[in-house]
Amino acid sequence: MNYSMEGAETERLLFRKLSRDDFDAWLPFHEDPRSSKFWSGIPQNPIAACSQQFDRVFERYQKGLGVMFALTDKTSDKLVGLCGLLIQVVDGQEELEIGYSVLPTHWGKGFASEAAQKCKETAFKNGWANRLISIIHIDNEPSKKVALKNGMHLEKRTVYKNNPVYIFRIDL
Repeated sequence: MNYSMEGAETERLLFRKLSRDDFDAWLPFHEDPRSSKFWSGIPQNPIAACSQQFDRVFERYQKGLGVMFALTDKTSDKLVGLCGLLIQVVDGQEELEIGYSVLPTHWGKGFASEAAQKCKETAFKNGWANRLISIIHIDNEPSKKVALKNGMHLEKRTVYKNNPVYIFRIDL
């Protein structure tokens, strides 16, 4: 299953496949040090970090492991973020995660919450999962707020990819 959000829409956003042409539009995410301040293991060089992320996205497309989709503003057609449903293994258990990232110029506008809610609704409506998680660094307050607004509750604290994280969960 690919958990595709392609073509999904919210009031302000359109989900579409990420393409290599989006690289320059997404690069400012990695150029802003606030974007990666919570997560270790990301290359310091913004171009290397962006390349690594794009490589992972396209590998996920190929392997059907769920993927982050480009979020574009329906009014301007500009890229505002990435969001999608991702197969993750947390503490030895396979989970379906709602992942989201928004360009710093669009922080605080509700785009992450809007996109995450659409992912939740789509996953449950299509029967893709009975429960969903979000993996959030313990110090990332804005992402915690998005998870809570999406109806999730804090399930546990654990370590994921050498980072201290909270697992937020919502059940169908």
